[in-house]
Amino acid sequence: MLIDSHAHLDSVRYAEDREEVLRRAWQAGVETILSIGIGENSGEMAQALEICRQFNAHPDSGHGIPRLYASAGVYPHNTPEVTEEVLARLDQLLTEPEVIACGEIGLDYYYDGAPHEIQKQMLAAQMEVAARRKRPILIHCRPKDGTSDAFDDLFQILEAHWRSTGLGGILHCFSGNAEQAKRLIEMGFLISFAGNLTFQKAKNLRKAAQQLPLESLLVETDAPWLAPMPHRGNRNESSLMLHTAQLLADLHGLALEELATITTKNFRRMFPLGADVGNC
Repeated sequence: MLIDSHAHLDSVRYAEDREEVLRRAWQAGVETILSIGIGENSGEMAQALEICRQFNAHPDSGHGIPRLYASAGVYPHNTPEVTEEVLARLDQLLTEPEVIACGEIGLDYYYDGAPHEIQKQMLAAQMEVAARRKRPILIHCRPKDGTSDAFDDLFQILEAHWRSTGLGGILHCFSGNAEQAKRLIEMGFLISFAGNLTFQKAKNLRKAAQQLPLESLLVETDAPWLAPMPHRGNRNESSLMLHTAQLLADLHGLALEELATITTKNFRRMFPLGADVGNC
């Protein structure tokens, strides 16, 4: 069974058929999904938790639909919205047993969504909250095309504010090179690959994925975005992650079932899911 380590189940694109999406995921062999709590703005961080509680209370949870966990955080583009009140709300959400990670947080320099200095300041501020609550972080890092600017700044912030916590986290939807990934692994991060791994022009990304140790890999959808080939351009969902997982398995000379076992073990090593979480 697979774990989708990053899906935006609170997206309005699932408003009409969220349960059916989850049932298809289970039928495809996805047993667990981490539902990302960023919403469309900082005021919607709790929606992933609400969905988690709704479906974990379903009689088919863990039998016909995947078990859900949640995260909470402010996305880079929304960091200008961060106030002390927002940080206090994040702090409160990270005390909930179902909320196992802080994120996705990070830096996005690809779009002009928020001033870079504000993104950096609010990334550090959210790291402080996550450290206080002993939650790993889910990092989004996207540089300008042809540059490493966001990664360069990310490494500086991680060294100053995160490495010493020993909490690690996940670099989600990785799009960098092997050297950057290995540096993150050395800091305690897992590297998660999404549907863009399957894209025709992603040869360098596949090369990087092939060079990374199996014990540091995860698979995700980033749904509803980044549907893998041959579904590119359509709404993504957890059932489609088999295409990405199969490709990652092929790159390492493994059967899909072997990769599923390894990545599930990796996820559960990062997030020890105790009884209080399992009964959320």
